[in-house]
Amino acid sequence: MKDIHIQQIENLMKYEISHLVQDSKEEGFNFLIKLINEYENKINVFKKTGECLYGIFQGNTLIGIGGLNQDPFTGDNKIGRLRRFYIAKNYRGKGLGRLLLDRIISDAKKYFTIVVLNTDTEQGDKFYTSGGFVKGKQYVGASHYLNLYKRM
Repeated sequence: MKDIHIQQIENLMKYEISHLVQDSKEEGFNFLIKLINEYENKINVFKKTGECLYGIFQGNTLIGIGGLNQDPFTGDNKIGRLRRFYIAKNYRGKGLGRLLLDRIISDAKKYFTIVVLNTDTEQGDKFYTSGGFVKGKQYVGASHYLNLYKRM
């Protein structure tokens, strides 16, 4: 694919994201709506220590997004939570999700020992386990976790 790049999003409101929201809604997901609402209301702006929000772009078009927060459910600031991870449907299966996930995990290693996430889809389960995550309920509100210091 031509002109693909990942960049950190410092201000989500500067980017056109409505096409991703529409795609995700058509798939039955509401978490991008929640991302925008929480960002606009300054509930979650990915600015605490270790937090980040990244976009993957083709040219100037945002084709995927994903963030990392301190896990709000455990209260342990050494546990990060992968949040609002979405790749546009037409761009899946091309390695772009893995590229974005690897970038976020690379950042996570600087601040966290564990990264958790919650997915309830078979497609999500396959994607995250193929990236080294373990399916398990060891962490509150999480379906999967990754020990960053046992990752091969």
